Amino acid sequence: MWTKTNVKSPCDPHTIGVGFKHEHAREIFEGDRRVDFFEVHAENYMGAGGPMHHLLHRIRSDYSVSLHGVGLSIGGAAPLDRDHLRRLQRLIDIYEPFLFSEHLAWSSHEGVFLNDLLPLPYNESTLGHVCAHIDQVQDVLTTRMLLENPATYVTFATSTMPEIDFLRAVVARTGCGLLLDVNNVYVSSVNLGFEASAYIDAFPVEHVGELHLAGFAEDQDSEGARLLIDDHGRAVSEAVWTLYRRVLARHCTAPTLIEWDNEVPDFAALAAEAGRARRLRLAVSPTMAAA
Repeated sequence: MWTKTNVKSPCDPHTIGVGFKHEHAREIFEGDRRVDFFEVHAENYMGAGGPMHHLLHRIRSDYSVSLHGVGLSIGGAAPLDRDHLRRLQRLIDIYEPFLFSEHLAWSSHEGVFLNDLLPLPYNESTLGHVCAHIDQVQDVLTTRMLLENPATYVTFATSTMPEIDFLRAVVARTGCGLLLDVNNVYVSSVNLGFEASAYIDAFPVEHVGELHLAGFAEDQDSEGARLLIDDHGRAVSEAVWTLYRRVLARHCTAPTLIEWDNEVPDFAALAAEAGRARRLRLAVSPTMAAA
């Protein structure tokens, strides 16, 4: 069981961040400071040295960073990859991120890494191995992990509990925190037919250490019904901004990240999205300092 006494002291809380893209480096280094922190995908920095690390060291000299993992396969039934954990530990030792997060999903099978974050049933069996994996991660990294709610496209007949109850149970057993991805909530609500606002109202925001906002793509399923894809390839939708306001109204002031990983725009467009999030936060909490 992870407790707050085990947690490395983070830097001062930050408000609004964006994903760091190397093509934005010049605008970031030469322009005005427009965001508070940058988030990077851990798996992009697991090689030794090179231009990627050079740029990230420069970023880290001026900004705090959060580290977002996509490859631990927390929800998988197989043991965690110890080499992957060691690489994560090295990154955390080097860059000292103020947050580390991973997904409630599985992404590997029998040594093969899949280019996707796949869902899992919510029952006692999966709860057991998810909690065991999180305990192992937090013990090895000596860092509290935030667990992200997934974007979902299917449900399982073997599920015995709602997603929020599953997340509450994980937090209670492991002491981890939660990453509330507001876009994922909306995507899942459309795909599975539940009320997104009710999900937000029931979410245990007292355990949220970070918020994510992103854009989605829209398609149709085989029966012609609306299908949303969490592609991070466009601006945050108005529906997601509305849900974000609902989160803020619950006095959740966790750092907020704008995710835009595909069809990446120029930095000004990312900063504009970050600016909108900041204005919404300041409207709820006027005492919050701007960057």
